[in-house]
Amino acid sequence: MADSFMGKAATMEIPINSNGETLAEDDSLEQATKIQWTLDEKDLQQVMVSGPNLNETSIVSGGYGGPAGGVIPTSSIKELRMKSRGQAVGLASSHSAASRISNQNQTSQPFTGSGMHHSNSNQNMSAEETNRGVAVEKLDSVKKWGINTYKCTKQMFSERFGRGSRTVDLELEAQIEVLRDTKRKYESVLRLTSAMTSHFYNMVQTQQALGDAFADLSQKSPELRDEFGYNAETQKLLCKNGEALLGAINFFVSSINTLVNKTMEDTLMTIKLYEAARLEFDAYRADLEELSLGPRDTATMVRIEVAQQQYQVQRDKYERLRSDVTIKLKFLEENKVKVMHKQLLLFHNAISAYFAGNQQQLEQTLRQFNVKLKPPGSDKPSWLEES
Repeated sequence: MADSFMGKAATMEIPINSNGETLAEDDSLEQATKIQWTLDEKDLQQVMVSGPNLNETSIVSGGYGGPAGGVIPTSSIKELRMKSRGQAVGLASSHSAASRISNQNQTSQPFTGSGMHHSNSNQNMSAEETNRGVAVEKLDSVKKWGINTYKCTKQMFSERFGRGSRTVDLELEAQIEVLRDTKRKYESVLRLTSAMTSHFYNMVQTQQALGDAFADLSQKSPELRDEFGYNAETQKLLCKNGEALLGAINFFVSSINTLVNKTMEDTLMTIKLYEAARLEFDAYRADLEELSLGPRDTATMVRIEVAQQQYQVQRDKYERLRSDVTIKLKFLEENKVKVMHKQLLLFHNAISAYFAGNQQQLEQTLRQFNVKLKPPGSDKPSWLEES
């Protein structure tokens, strides 16, 4: 029995790491250590009861790494026993500390991950709600547009086939028709004066070329020098007066173009909005009248109330645009008279002075209406524009 005890004591190993510290891996190591030391204590008790006094004897060890026949005093056995118990306690405490740290890490990590997941889910939900709100707004706008288009189309066909009634302002309709007819006539005047400008410009260019040819022949034909010289001076004078007349006609054309394509067109755009508002107003008015003629149950009364509100909105819009059209027509008429009075006087005086050969009156007319002539060659593109 003593030999078995010594064999166990000699072959017992305690696992260590590279730093000389004990390894705390799991609870099985601690339990195995306790069972091993329980068996060793029982063997020691039996030896102490049956054998001689340990203070006077020595034990021979023949284990791993030890010399054969070596003597181990009994005091070293006690020290070894105390050290083994201390190492076992250290193993248990190290294992429990490692278990607490592992549990803390395991409990803290899911909490952090859940917080981030909760934040991301809130952001995703807010983005989805925003997209859903935008989609609902677009759907409502498309729905309103479709209903409005259907009602206006229905009203338009009803008016064309004589089945529906329309709101008519006789005085305003007459003024609108006069404006459209005036615009057509002014556009005709604009086309004719533009064509006249183009033709007269070509004539002035021809006169200039003819004057240059007469001047050249005057120098090369001594026998006809005076005759060619007179004609060259006459063509140059006509060319100069023609450029002055071109300046007056271009100013006239520019003013007519502004009046027709900007001022009148702006008023006509407002008239188009007014006519569209009138059609919508009549469409909602007809819808309200149709509902009023039907049964008066709860659902119908709710629809009548909604139709009444929509009718009032369209009526306000119609009245506002009708007022805008009336004001613009009034100011357009005043502006047209003022502009055309000036431009017609300019055109008459310039044409009369040119064909009468009155150069002084032509220049005075240009100064009177602040017409600035372009320098010669300004109509030609620059070398940069040509390239």
